[in-house]
Amino acid sequence: MTVQSDNERRRPETAGEPGVTQTVESAQTAEAMETEATDEHNGLERKMSARHLTMISLGGVIGTGLFLSSGYTIHQAGPFGAILAYGIGSLLVYFIMLSLGELSVAMPYAGSFHLYAKRFIGPGTAFTIAVLYWLNWAVALASEFTAAGLLMQRWFPDSPAWIWSAVFIVVVFLLNILSVRLYGESEFWFASIKVIAIIAFIVVGLFAIFGIIPIKGYSHAPLFGNFVSEGLLPNGIIPVFSTLLTVVFAFSGTEVVGVAAGETKDPQKAIPKAVHTTVLRLAIFFIGSIAVMSALIPWQKAGVDTSPFVLVFQSIGMPFAGDIMNFVVLTAVLSAANSGLYVCSRMVWSLAKEHMIPSALAKTNFHGVPVFAVLFSMAGSLLALLSSVVAASTVYLALVAVSGLATLVVWASVSVCHMLFRKRWISEGHAVSELRYRAPGYPFVPIAAIVMCIGALVLVVLDPSQRSTLLYMIPFVALCYVAYYASEAWRRRRNGKR
Repeated sequence: MTVQSDNERRRPETAGEPGVTQTVESAQTAEAMETEATDEHNGLERKMSARHLTMISLGGVIGTGLFLSSGYTIHQAGPFGAILAYGIGSLLVYFIMLSLGELSVAMPYAGSFHLYAKRFIGPGTAFTIAVLYWLNWAVALASEFTAAGLLMQRWFPDSPAWIWSAVFIVVVFLLNILSVRLYGESEFWFASIKVIAIIAFIVVGLFAIFGIIPIKGYSHAPLFGNFVSEGLLPNGIIPVFSTLLTVVFAFSGTEVVGVAAGETKDPQKAIPKAVHTTVLRLAIFFIGSIAVMSALIPWQKAGVDTSPFVLVFQSIGMPFAGDIMNFVVLTAVLSAANSGLYVCSRMVWSLAKEHMIPSALAKTNFHGVPVFAVLFSMAGSLLALLSSVVAASTVYLALVAVSGLATLVVWASVSVCHMLFRKRWISEGHAVSELRYRAPGYPFVPIAAIVMCIGALVLVVLDPSQRSTLLYMIPFVALCYVAYYASEAWRRRRNGKR
């Protein structure tokens, strides 16, 4: 988006009423912004709809954390404390998504985060954010391929895990390389399986809670006795804050909506719809699942040894509960890998389009897929996967630590960019009413989000197990800034000699 100054803008010299003139100007401004988004970031195709966006965002968030390790949160914070932590996390995500929705409708670019940062903060920050976010998903992608291979060994115990990992690498690569429409459809169905599993879990769980179906270990309807059996916060308030950091990271992935904005049909309608439906569904799915688990599983027995989903399904006598959840978790892993490669490739494509890295990586095929960016991202994730095998305690540990806080950095940058965008929009003579989508609650929403992100970083400092992340990340961030400005100085010097 290029926000024009008063001197640059030609106001229509119409003799009509002022209201009509303002409406014409608003329409022209919005159209100019959308045209520029297409002109500056051509090559990709707008093939995804609102249903794709919603499911892509849900698919990026609902992963192995909810299905496997959510019991740990309940065990640490207690039933009410876990719901409180997830409620705070949902609120933060909602604030971030509102800000991202306004930015993405005004400037529907692929790889949006670093482009917003480039316009409103600075190119060095933009480059650093893009590299961190790419690394975050590349490392996650490597771990998903490993997990997929291990999950298949439940059904094929004598087969080596690496063969299955290789099969899934090929599948995910093909889904991303052929067309964005195929990626969107595959992610829609991957995410649908997870959503159906969660809805079934909540419905069956509610039946068990109110005694409609019997559950092992109870001779009566359990209701919500586990919530108050030892007080609302049996371990105190401190564990709520310690698990809050885990919960915040569990919600990472919702921001994929912004990355996909540049390949979305009719973004001014699709993005706001995706923002609101995604956050609402996430809150219901996460908090609803935690509430059911807490009501049916005593918090002292909830942990990470067995999936709480499996525990509940087994306790009501569901046959093959372990196999069913293994399939669902496998789908969640493939969904996360699918989204991971998509996000990584669009970040690379966007950096190349902005000439921050070699422009060759921005080339697309006849389906509008950035082939070289996909190949580069897949190669990066495979190198991360290799490092987890040959240098798990050194290189891979450093990669995980550096990428660990990328989501918080991106979220904070979105909120800062939202405030700077509004400030520039008003200072250049525009009215807020001209925006196609306005985030409600401004300026409270971005300010609250920034405060909450800073609070999460404080929790990182206070948590001894997480503190080492900063020791790796701070030097890496400094290195990114140095690399960017050094390359810019070299480029200007080279161009000056011509």
